[in-house]
Amino acid sequence: MVWDRADYIRLMTGEATERKFFTELFGPLVGLGEEWAAQGATSGEIDLSAFCFDYVNTYGLGHTGMLNAPKDEIIFEDDEILLFKDYLGRTCKLIKFSATIPLPMDFPVKDMDDWLKLKTQFSFRESRIDTEEIEKAKTLQKQGTLIIAGIPGGFNFPRELMGDEAACLCYYEDPELMHDIIDTISDTAYRVLDKISAEVTIDNLAVHEDMAGKSGPLAGPGIVRAFIAPYYRRIWDLLSARGTKLFSQDSDGNINPVMEVFTDAGVNIFYPMEPAAGMDIVESRKRFGPRIAYKGGIDKHVLRGSKADIKRELEYKLQPCMHAGTVFGLDHRIPNGTPVDNYRYYVQTAREILGLEPVERAEKSFRRMAF
Repeated sequence: MVWDRADYIRLMTGEATERKFFTELFGPLVGLGEEWAAQGATSGEIDLSAFCFDYVNTYGLGHTGMLNAPKDEIIFEDDEILLFKDYLGRTCKLIKFSATIPLPMDFPVKDMDDWLKLKTQFSFRESRIDTEEIEKAKTLQKQGTLIIAGIPGGFNFPRELMGDEAACLCYYEDPELMHDIIDTISDTAYRVLDKISAEVTIDNLAVHEDMAGKSGPLAGPGIVRAFIAPYYRRIWDLLSARGTKLFSQDSDGNINPVMEVFTDAGVNIFYPMEPAAGMDIVESRKRFGPRIAYKGGIDKHVLRGSKADIKRELEYKLQPCMHAGTVFGLDHRIPNGTPVDNYRYYVQTAREILGLEPVERAEKSFRRMAF
C-alpha cells in the first residue's frame, strides 16, 4: 500500500496509526533471484511486487555533495569483475556475482594539500539551487510525496576521501584537516538547505554514515560529539524550525555506543538496526522511548532457519510496543540461501501479526524504503 506523507510522518513521530508499516528496505542480494527462480518463484516474487509491501513515494532535492562529478570510467570488465575509476578518482573493484557495493582500492586525500584540490567541488555555489526542482517538490508534496534532503555523512564522507583507517587516525593526528572537511560540507549543506527550506518544507533530512561494524562504531561518542554532532545540530536546528519532522541516519553495525550523542544532535530515525551486530529495536525502544523511530530491525538470518525461528523473531519484534514509530522490515538485504518458501512464510506471518490484509487482496507493488 502507498502511504501518504502525512500518515508516514505521524507514524514516525510516534503516533499510533490504524495501519502498521511492513516493507522491504533494500531488496535481495545478488544471485537470490536466480535461486528463487530455480525454486519456482514467480516474476512478481522475484521483483518483490507480489509481496505487497508498504511504501511512501519520495522525492529528493538539494545538491549538497560533489558538483560536476565525473562519470565512472571503466578500466576493465569481464563476466566476474568490474574495475573502474569513480567520481572521486578512486580505482574501485566490484565482484559482480557477490557484491552490490564496489571496493575502493585507493583514495584521493592523504593531507591538506590533497583536500584543497577537491574542496572547491564541495563548496557552495548558487548553481546548487535548482528552482525547477523546488517547484516540482511543492507539487509532489501536495500529492502526498515525502520530500527528502540528503547531506554527506560526517564520518562517511571523510572515509570516502581517505579510507577507514586514515579517517579514524585523522581525528587525532590532523584534526585541522578533519574540521576543514566537515566545516566545508556543513557550510554547503546549510546554505543549500536554507534556500530550499525557505520555499518548501523538507519532510525528512537523511544522512548515510555506515560507521560501525559488529564490534561497535569506528568513531566513539567523544569523536562524534567533537566533530560530527555540531554539523548535524546546525542543519537540524535550521530545518526543524521550518517544519522538518524527521532526521534519519543509515548506519550498519553496532551503533549503540553513539546513539545517544546522535539523538542529542537531532537524529530521530535509525536504520537498519542489525541484530547480528547486537542491535535490538525492542531494547532500544525501552532505552529511548518514543523519541526515536526505527526502520528494519528484523533479523535477516532467521530466514535461512526454520519457520519456528521466523515466527519467534516476528512475535518478538512486531509486539504492540513497537507498532508506533517503526517501519518493520529486514535489517538489510535478503541473504542468499533464503528459501522462497521461507520468505513467503515470513511475509504471510508478519502480515497476520500486524493485522494487514493477505497478499491475495493487497496492492501488488514494491519500492525500496532505504532513505
